[in-house]
Amino acid sequence: MLKVGLTTLGCKVNQCDSAALAENLQSAGFSLVPFSAFADAYVINTCTVTAFADFQARQLIRRALRKNPLARIIVTGCYAQTEPRTLAAIEGVACVVGNDHKHDIPELLSRPAPGSPRILADDIRRQRRFPYAPTAILTGRTRAFFKIQDGCDAFCSYCIVPFARGPSRSLPLSGVLDGARNFITQGFREIVLTGIHLGDYGRDLKPATSLTSALVGLLSQNPTARFRLSSIEPNEISDELLALSGHYRNLCPHLHIPLQSGDDDILKSMKRRYDTAFYRDLLDRVTRTWADAAIGIDVLVGFPGEGEKEFRHTVELLGKLPAAYLHIFPYSERPGTAALAIHPKVPEKIKKERAAILREVGAKKREAFARRFLGKTLPVLVEQTRDKITGLAKGFSHNYLPVLLDKSHASLVNTVVNVKIERFRDGKLTGRVLDE
Repeated sequence: MLKVGLTTLGCKVNQCDSAALAENLQSAGFSLVPFSAFADAYVINTCTVTAFADFQARQLIRRALRKNPLARIIVTGCYAQTEPRTLAAIEGVACVVGNDHKHDIPELLSRPAPGSPRILADDIRRQRRFPYAPTAILTGRTRAFFKIQDGCDAFCSYCIVPFARGPSRSLPLSGVLDGARNFITQGFREIVLTGIHLGDYGRDLKPATSLTSALVGLLSQNPTARFRLSSIEPNEISDELLALSGHYRNLCPHLHIPLQSGDDDILKSMKRRYDTAFYRDLLDRVTRTWADAAIGIDVLVGFPGEGEKEFRHTVELLGKLPAAYLHIFPYSERPGTAALAIHPKVPEKIKKERAAILREVGAKKREAFARRFLGKTLPVLVEQTRDKITGLAKGFSHNYLPVLLDKSHASLVNTVVNVKIERFRDGKLTGRVLDE
């Protein structure tokens, strides 16, 4: 029985793909071991959103070879899809597998190792099939991550993802409903719907459907499970979707809505499909509909053409928005994207300085949102792992607040308990369990 070490870089969609791959490897008779352990083969599922992600992938290749110089190294994922020849040229790499051939990896490992690096990567923009095995389990988690959409057709000027993941494809609605039931049967109390471009769900299906329609089916048929959305584009959050919050208590009041820049000229250069006025109005509608909703915001700092004025516009806008947290990403040039031709470039030193400023804004937003719930009662899904510093049980509220609990009974794991929030200390909420 060959031992295989599998590791993953990047987004939740990539993690879902790795869970499916792990399931397929085990079904094919391979023994999965930690990536840090000695193995006969190592599979690295890569990300390529930033140059740093590419660097991390190359580091992992070297790390695997140090552990076993004779191991077979297979590199897959987004970096493998966009730069297969670059990876194949790295000493020790046996095979480079694009995103549309991940399902072939167990078979590849069953064959004798090739004499020279093999590349298995097609033009993914021609792919129309939704990747198989969307309901594979991510081990060690209490929340299930369920990929129902893949690919993107937006082609924002800074983004390599459409070339790495292919066109937008959706899991048929019957598969979505069956998949959710499968997770619930296995004991999961929360399901996080994920996708590369989640708001585009269903448009490619025949007959076409929508994310809102899928949610109606999921929420109505599974009232004991709660459902959470991952990142969704601003122009794809309809009034109909927001209205679901008034009909279904099991829809988590939490939306992650990318902004990227608070300057309209920069948004236009980015080829984003909204302006700052639209974004402000959207968040106003969200907060009027969901009073306690957590709103997460992505911001890309240091995009070409971002001067002091444009950056100041972003800081000023973020200061006014009702955000619960921010995710800050310094701009990273990607080969093949339209932003390569945009000038002037922002020096790396300036990017780091601006990112630090925005992270400070984000820290204040996070604390202010958390403090709003002191003295209130929140439903918290208790996780398997405990807080590393205090040893207390921990979990996430329906609106994505991390909460430490005054009880640490094992019986609470994977249950939703009502928690009275009593204090905020060292960046964390702590509460008293009212029921079990």
